[in-house]
Amino acid sequence: MYRSHTCGELRITDVNKNVTLSGWVQTSRNFGELLFIDIRDRYGLTQIVFNKTENIDLFTQANQLGREFVVQIKGKVVERSNKNPKNPTGEIEIIANDLNVLSASKLPPFTIENNTDGGDDIRMQYRYLDLRRGEVQEKIIFRHKVGHEVRNYLNANGFLDIETPFLIKSTPEGARDFVVPSRMNPGQFYALPQSPQTFKQLLMVSGFDKYYQITRCFRDEDLRADRQPEFTQIDCEMAFVEQEDILNMFEGLIKHIFKTIKNIDLPDFPRMQYDDAMRLYGSDKPDLRFGMQFNEMNDIVKGKDFKVFDDAELIIGINAENCANFTRKQLDELTDFVKRPQIGATGLIYLRYNEDGTLKSSVDKFYNEEELKKWAVSAKMKEGDLLLVLCGKAEKVRKQMNELRLELGNKLGLRKADEFKPLWVLDFPLLEYIEEDNRWFAMHHPFTSPKKEDIEFLYTDPARVRADAYDLAINGVEVGGGSIRIFDKQLQAKMFERLGFSDAEAQKQFGFLMNAFEYGAPPHGGLAFGFDRLCAVLNSIESIRDFIAFPKNNSGRDVMLDSPSTIDEKQLKELNINTTI
Repeated sequence: MYRSHTCGELRITDVNKNVTLSGWVQTSRNFGELLFIDIRDRYGLTQIVFNKTENIDLFTQANQLGREFVVQIKGKVVERSNKNPKNPTGEIEIIANDLNVLSASKLPPFTIENNTDGGDDIRMQYRYLDLRRGEVQEKIIFRHKVGHEVRNYLNANGFLDIETPFLIKSTPEGARDFVVPSRMNPGQFYALPQSPQTFKQLLMVSGFDKYYQITRCFRDEDLRADRQPEFTQIDCEMAFVEQEDILNMFEGLIKHIFKTIKNIDLPDFPRMQYDDAMRLYGSDKPDLRFGMQFNEMNDIVKGKDFKVFDDAELIIGINAENCANFTRKQLDELTDFVKRPQIGATGLIYLRYNEDGTLKSSVDKFYNEEELKKWAVSAKMKEGDLLLVLCGKAEKVRKQMNELRLELGNKLGLRKADEFKPLWVLDFPLLEYIEEDNRWFAMHHPFTSPKKEDIEFLYTDPARVRADAYDLAINGVEVGGGSIRIFDKQLQAKMFERLGFSDAEAQKQFGFLMNAFEYGAPPHGGLAFGFDRLCAVLNSIESIRDFIAFPKNNSGRDVMLDSPSTIDEKQLKELNINTTI
């Protein structure tokens, strides 16, 4: 038996027990007659004592142990004289009477501690060592707990966990596919699934009316903190449902997770139309932990010979409450922020509503006190507030103001890590026009159902067609989204036609789904949550990498495996891939 207890298990009630522990050497402290060694496993850390006077051979052997040696210790549990209240095992220690080195270790390239001296690159290269660190293990364990509660909730509500294939057909819509060559079918390729979308719809046709899967998905797209080339999705679908049924079911899931994992009782989630979200916040996933809704100012600022405003399509302001005392330096920092290339504004205009009731603007030469008062009234300002104004093309300026709003929220401490504000965003546009391709694309995917009342506009006014689609955002992060699906073959064919597919192309790409709809497809819809992203949001962390055991870096590389990499010429020939250029 390698161990009778874990390194995080023993307490004061275990005093006088003879125990066996196994783990990794964390630290070693030699005080001459006594040697203290902390050993660690994923459950915790226990202090071991070696007494030179009582057993010099054992003391000498223990004194040769290095960091990260894997050892087995036998000994007796005793009460510590200098207790450590920060450690759950800090009231006891083990007086060792036997030591067995199970595995020696090289000196690690960084310290295996929460406050490690290893940078991101070296820790990614030695990820198996990084995973020994307590704070990293906590995140992986947290992910496991969330997954467990997801399964508990869905199983209790009659969902079936059904696996779908990883080797599927490549489709031209959506993000880029990762493709896999087929040795048995020369010149042909599988694709790794971006999601199990068509399979879960086929399961609805098959009569499995409640499906879920916690599954890997793959997208060959540019990376950022909340994206990885392979990620995990909580994928769900239901038959014989309308939008309300789905929102209620999965709002219940999120409430269940928050209650069981964080002991937080969330109130009912507010709902907002996509158009309102964009108008008021410039984002389809607004952070509702703080206010600063956009105030459109065209009617009160145009026509005053200020060319910047007169030439702008849209002028909007946000009221930063109690910020009239911002210094010139602070205002310059905000101006520099919005002028960054990633944001692209040309400048920032402000209006101070001073504590003495006076108004001071950066464009005083164009607007008198009475006109500035209209700005203040429009933005619902009070004494001590600061109005920040941007202008330009409507779509661009909304995005720019969204970034400024979030930056202010950070600076003012309004985006609190311990506060959670979920929001359903509803009725997205069904289609978006891409200029360089000169055609309409599905904003979500081509199986999303249009609102019944908007179907007539598919050809006459495509921009007007709303989708039966919904996203769930928490604290400004999209954690899930879905839609009611098209289940009528004629409507699906019409949708493919609107997207520029010929009948032959639609049949080639999606004929299997169209054919299935001929055999009785029920009304159905679903939703998918980004599992990694949900775990990050629950912990108020931006990066999803912390919750993935073996993530890729920002270039999509696994630096531990050195992947992607070249493969043997023999393999290439077997796959009928010619690498000669």
